[in-house]
Amino acid sequence: MIAFVSGTVAALAPDAAVVEVGGVGMAVQCTPNTLSTLRLGQPAKLATSLVVREDSLTLYGFADDDERQTFELLQTASGVGPRLAQAMLAVHTPDALRRAVATGDEKALTAVPGIGKKGAQKLLLEFKDRLGRPIGAPAVGTPISTGWRDQLHAALIGLGYATREADEAVNAVAPQAEAAEGTPQVGHLLKAALQTLNRAR
Repeated sequence: MIAFVSGTVAALAPDAAVVEVGGVGMAVQCTPNTLSTLRLGQPAKLATSLVVREDSLTLYGFADDDERQTFELLQTASGVGPRLAQAMLAVHTPDALRRAVATGDEKALTAVPGIGKKGAQKLLLEFKDRLGRPIGAPAVGTPISTGWRDQLHAALIGLGYATREADEAVNAVAPQAEAAEGTPQVGHLLKAALQTLNRAR
């Protein structure tokens, strides 16, 4: 298993980063929140989990070991694959997920794209004895993307856009974010922001 990758950030995309390790570019799938901490040309170290399929090998990257372990634990539930597990971590911190499970907070799970009410109920039952006790940081169901403007702006800067372009893109998607029920999904907003930037060029 590849436990982590450490090297220079060679490329950034909306859902992945390429880290140069010993002359080899390792493509790592990451959440927008993790990507927003990376900078082109700068050193980075990501905890990783390798998902092996018949037709592919996919490396998923995380800010720390807690995120990686939670990602792997989430996949022990039926119906949860790596993409859904990553989506859950894009919306919630590991501790927020532990709190949601500990308190039976369906709403926190349904905030994740792809999880409906019935799915949330099923997952709460399955995760009950798997995720462990919350450590005590964020409040119940608090997503990492609370300050969506800052998260989105940092992600765009990390992708190499100028501050002015990032400001304009954030303002362009603000109506969409404000119209969203609950907390805006940074991943969705990043895609919309990139579309506005591509149109402007």
